[in-house]
Amino acid sequence: MNKVHLSKRLTAVADFVPENGRVADIGSDHALVPLSLVASGKITFAIAGEVIAGPFHRAQNAIAAAGLTLNIQTRLADGLAAIQTTDQIDTVVIAGMGGQLISDILTRGEKALKTVKTLILEANIQEALVREWLMQHNYQIVAETILAEDNHIYEVIKATKVTVAPNYTQQQLIFGPLLMQQQAAVFKQKWQHRALTNQRIIANLKANAHSDKSAKLRSLELENQQIKEVLA
Repeated sequence: MNKVHLSKRLTAVADFVPENGRVADIGSDHALVPLSLVASGKITFAIAGEVIAGPFHRAQNAIAAAGLTLNIQTRLADGLAAIQTTDQIDTVVIAGMGGQLISDILTRGEKALKTVKTLILEANIQEALVREWLMQHNYQIVAETILAEDNHIYEVIKATKVTVAPNYTQQQLIFGPLLMQQQAAVFKQKWQHRALTNQRIIANLKANAHSDKSAKLRSLELENQQIKEVLA
């Protein structure tokens, strides 16, 4: 079949998938990641899970059109309920959702993660919630990347199951333990922009003498202090 074109965001997700992994892509978005991975020969088996009928049928059609129905199975199910024991899934991909939703999906489907060694997660907001879930459930972050596409900045996290839970600091949960070390240009851009936005809100709060926003003010000032420390 022809090579599947992936966006920069989905390319970053696919790059984190282990060679020969057995993959469950939850919320599969036309099954683009499984199609690309199978077409390239990186993997030979995947599940494309969807909870809504429309996206489910679009994924089915895309897989059939590519002639890969023997390699990629579509499942209409809620979250990790798409995974069956006989699938022997070792890698789960969840991308393009909020951090709270990703965490909820993982919590609800925790029984399905018993054989899963690798999680590849891309939250479009609330990334700290995802890292907190990983820490609380004995997953070590082994790779992170950050990229800009279509006026949005995305973070992709790869984590593997470990016997002893990592002990991330609050800063590491917010900024990413590996992203903090890498200090990529996009990382700096994201947090410099956040600091400027926070500063404008702080100025407005201080200018409004009748507004009781002291807790909000302290929170924004603390975040800006953390940003300053991390980017120093």
